[in-house]
Amino acid sequence: MKVAILGTRGVPAAYGGFETLAEELSVRLARRGHDVTVYSRRGCVGEELSSFLGVRVVFTPTIRHKYLDTVVHGVTSGLHAAAEGYDAVLVCNGANALTCRLPRLLGSGTRILLNVDGLERNRRKWNRLGKAVYAVSERLSCVLPDVVVTDAKEIRRYYLERYGQESVYVPYGSDLPLPRDLSILDRLGLESGGYVLYVSRFEPENNPDAVVRGFRDVPGDQRLVLVGSAPYAETFITRLKEEAAKDPRVLLPGAVYGDGYRALLAHAAAYIHATEVGGTHPALIEAMGFGRPVVVHDTPENREVAGDAALWWDARDPATLTRLLGALLPDAVRREALGASARQRAEERYRWDEVTTVYEALLGALPASAPGPCGLPSGREC
Repeated sequence: MKVAILGTRGVPAAYGGFETLAEELSVRLARRGHDVTVYSRRGCVGEELSSFLGVRVVFTPTIRHKYLDTVVHGVTSGLHAAAEGYDAVLVCNGANALTCRLPRLLGSGTRILLNVDGLERNRRKWNRLGKAVYAVSERLSCVLPDVVVTDAKEIRRYYLERYGQESVYVPYGSDLPLPRDLSILDRLGLESGGYVLYVSRFEPENNPDAVVRGFRDVPGDQRLVLVGSAPYAETFITRLKEEAAKDPRVLLPGAVYGDGYRALLAHAAAYIHATEVGGTHPALIEAMGFGRPVVVHDTPENREVAGDAALWWDARDPATLTRLLGALLPDAVRREALGASARQRAEERYRWDEVTTVYEALLGALPASAPGPCGLPSGREC
C-alpha cells in the first residue's frame, strides 16, 4: 500500500510520543514492503533527510507559533497529500481532526485514521482559546476520519461515554534496541545505577518541578537527571532551572535521543514518571522495557499502563516521592524485583511489531478475514 503519516514533527524522531510512533511504525511498514511517507517540519527532526530507513520524508511549511504550528502544518501536509493518491493516511493529534478530509480532496478513496492522543484540552499550557479548539476537535474527531485510534483504554472509554464514539485501542511499543554507545554517561559525569531518570517535555502538566522538589529531600549522593525540553515554554523552563539550581545533584542535559537516550534508560537506578495528561506515554513503557523500577504519578491512564509493576506517588504532594525514593534507592533487591516486574509487563503488552500489525489491519493492508470488532482481525481487542 501507499501510506502516509502526518500530524507529527517528523522523522528521525526528536520530540515526543507521536514522533516515536511515526518513526517506529513507518520504518516497520516500509520493511514489510509498503510505500511510506512521513510529513515533517523543518528544524524539528533529528536530521533533515529526504528519506529515512526506507521511508520517504516530505517537509511542508508551517507557522512557528504556539497556537498555529500543529494546525498549519497539518493543513499544508493534508493539501500535499491530496495530490499523492495515498491508499491510507494516519493523521496524528486530535487538533488535526479538521484536516482529516484534505488527503482525499481530489476524490480519491483514501482511508483516514486519526490517532487522537490524550485529552489535550486539559493541558495547563493552553489558554481558553486553545482549550476551545481542542474541545471542538474532539467532536470533529468523531465524524471526519474513517477510524479513530486511542492509545489508552481510558481515552477509549472517554470517547465512548462522552460522544458515543467507538475507537480502536492501539498502544505504543516498548522494545528498543540496547544502546551501543555509553559515552553520554561519562559526558554527564554519571555512573551506572548512580542516578534517577525523568524524561518528558518540560511543561506544567508533566510536573518536572514537582520531581525536583520531591528529590531534594532524598538523602544520599544519587543524581537526578531530567531529560527534556519544550517549545514555547521558556518561562516555565526558566523557573524549573531555578528550582534545579538549589540542588547540585540535579542535572538538566536538555533533550536526548537515540543511543544517548537508551543508555540513560538502561543504566538508571529508577525512572520517575509525572504526567497528568495523555494516554500511554512512550518514555514510561520504554523504561519498563529496559527493566527499570518505575515510580509513577497516580492517574487512571498511568495505572492502566504500569499496574502493579510500579510504585505510586502524587505530584501534588512531592513528599510522597521523597518517601518512596528514600526507601527504594538503598534497596537493590527491591529495585531488581520491581524492574523485573516492569519488564515482564512491557513485554506482554507493548511490542512494536504487534502494534505495526494492528495498524496494517486498520490501514487496510491485511486481508479482512473474519474481522473482529472495530475492523481488527479476529481475536484482537479494540
